[in-house]
Amino acid sequence: MRSFLRLHTLKSLSVVLVLSVVAALAAACSGGDASDDPNNRRTLRIGMVSGSQDSESYYRQEYTDMFELSKGNIDIEFQYATDYSEMMYASEEEQKEFQQIDTYERLKEMLTGPNPVDVLVTDQGTMGRLIQDNLLVSLDSYIKKDKVDLEAFVPSVIESIREAGNNQVYGLTSTFSSSVLFYNKTLFSKAGVTPPTDGMTWDQIFDLATQMSTGEGAERIFGLTLNDWNSELSMYSVNNIVAPLKLRMFDDKAETMTVNTPQWERAWERPIELAQQKVIPSAEDFVEEMPADGNYRYNPYSNRPFFTNRVAMMISNNYLINELKTYNDNVDKMENYEPLDWDVVTYPVLPEMPEASSGMYLGEVMVINANAANADDAWEFIKFSTSKETAKFKARSTYQMSSLTEFVKPLDGMAYNIEAFYKQKPIPYEYNQAEQSLYRERPNLSYIQQLGDQSFQKAVRGDLGVKEALQEWQDNGNELLQEIKQNPTGEIDLTPYLGDQEAIQREMLRRASGG
Repeated sequence: MRSFLRLHTLKSLSVVLVLSVVAALAAACSGGDASDDPNNRRTLRIGMVSGSQDSESYYRQEYTDMFELSKGNIDIEFQYATDYSEMMYASEEEQKEFQQIDTYERLKEMLTGPNPVDVLVTDQGTMGRLIQDNLLVSLDSYIKKDKVDLEAFVPSVIESIREAGNNQVYGLTSTFSSSVLFYNKTLFSKAGVTPPTDGMTWDQIFDLATQMSTGEGAERIFGLTLNDWNSELSMYSVNNIVAPLKLRMFDDKAETMTVNTPQWERAWERPIELAQQKVIPSAEDFVEEMPADGNYRYNPYSNRPFFTNRVAMMISNNYLINELKTYNDNVDKMENYEPLDWDVVTYPVLPEMPEASSGMYLGEVMVINANAANADDAWEFIKFSTSKETAKFKARSTYQMSSLTEFVKPLDGMAYNIEAFYKQKPIPYEYNQAEQSLYRERPNLSYIQQLGDQSFQKAVRGDLGVKEALQEWQDNGNELLQEIKQNPTGEIDLTPYLGDQEAIQREMLRRASGG
């Protein structure tokens, strides 16, 4: 009986605590006016780019449950521009039609249809397009009326939002994510080399990586890796480096390749050179030898060279901080592993765009429909979702960072260069309508990237020079573009362009295993 009473008391206290938190949030995020009258029930319609009823419980937990608790007279409805449930039982032909849907047009329908959504949760680029089409409400008057302090937000977040709205604020976001350059302080100290600093260019980092690469075989220290996991240098990684330049693979009609150029050559040349010089490691450099007695014990860090003190610098994102903490907290339980002394600096930049980073991007931006039937509650929702009170809860996430500067802090009291995550601005978004339309009409255009990957790897292996590899991509791509033009959605035999993929895969596995 005592146990029952104790349990009942604890449950009651939990309910009281939850209600107290909700009441505090409600008082902080609302004006306490008649709009909170429980007899004045209203519906707030929220539009999402994609989703389905199956995912709605997640969206409610992520976005609306706390708001609904604080506003007892508001009901939430979700609507999806692209409903994944439509695909569940679709035929092959219907799936092809689904791939060609213009998501932006569906978003516009949600905003302008007979029962329009009030709030749209979208990305920064789409917000910019909607602003150009006069489909959103500027939030500036709401912000001024409720005295929302924009100075409390991370400056680069608000600057990016203002740029998209011609110096007006059309949306707010509660989070952002960022990639930075992690570096091993111990390795730099042992080598007597000055570690990287904020604002360095890619060429400066490449030079530093070369300086830090020493040793042979299993003792070699590599200067740089462009990802956390030990995977091959890829065209994808290189494309991230030069993303601010917005290099094109083909023209606006998807009829002619545009890759055999000095810009593409410069983008490929240095990373490939560093891979060939073993400054950037390959998968073959970390092949784990199996014990002769067969007594193998799995270690989650064995194929992550930054954790084994064999890579001086690495590109990764804010998610990694939690893993680094977990590693150092448990390193004494693992044989032959040492604690990591590390720090971060800003994502390397290109000289042409020293302030823009392809490593930073905003979280989902919340905007108000110009045709909203319930614009005031829409603003209350956005204000609540980006408030200091809500940020206290969101800041617990190890996957995203709060857009409020106060809550962008090192994890659990750790010491590292936290400003590196938000010093730079995301790349300005430019929508290329012609290119997007082509990809919808001709989904087979995705094969052009595969051609590029293959030519890129030939250059990495030394089978072709960089100029030759780009020329191969250009020539093969021109032929394939014509096939895609005639057959935009059907099956295409890629063997003439990519070769026997099974044989290539076997060869890659052979090389990776040291065979």
